[in-house]
Amino acid sequence: MSGQSRRVRCGFTIAEVMIAAGVMALAITTSITTMQRAFLALDAARNITLAGQIMQSEFERMRLKDWIKTISTFPLLPAKTTLEIDPIFTSNPAIRYRFTLVRTVSEPHADMRQITLTISWRGYDGRPLSRFYTTYYGRDGLYDFFYNSY
Repeated sequence: MSGQSRRVRCGFTIAEVMIAAGVMALAITTSITTMQRAFLALDAARNITLAGQIMQSEFERMRLKDWIKTISTFPLLPAKTTLEIDPIFTSNPAIRYRFTLVRTVSEPHADMRQITLTISWRGYDGRPLSRFYTTYYGRDGLYDFFYNSY
């Protein structure tokens, strides 16, 4: 064989480059989708924690209230009372306009109130989300535990 008939092959063919570009595009698309889902999960976790803190803070404020002057005068179901969120939280404008806190009260018997706080907000993706805590406040005080439901 002469030197001219032997060719040295250098580089990639067009087909190989196109396949590599397709694999790269798939990898980038997948990573972007994964990051979007991660941001949604992070936003949800952050807001669920914050919602729990806001409701617990409201229950702690309620614990200091007097039964006769305050707690027994709460309007009973079907009435819902929209509450002001504690200024500790609303000093951040992202929280002030994002969360809505509502209280509902029922009367299981004469000396007890079942109090449910429901907080709602919109997630990063615009979906409406909410959580609620329920506790019982008796004539002798507020229970030390809350019920959380999803």
